[in-house]
Amino acid sequence: MQANVGGFDRIARILVGLVLIALTLTGTIGVWGWIGVVPLATGALRFCPLYTVLGIKTCPMK
Repeated sequence: MQANVGGFDRIARILVGLVLIALTLTGTIGVWGWIGVVPLATGALRFCPLYTVLGIKTCPMK
């Protein structure tokens, strides 16, 4: 699994994931807010399977 998520993309994914999960836990939004686990995981792991399929890479070239 090679990293394909980097920089601003990674930070944005983690923040969006945490916000969605927090809103779900506080009862502000419904159960669908648990979808925030997906961007949180892809940001933390720095790997997005959809990016691989689409050929996108936002991390710096080595």
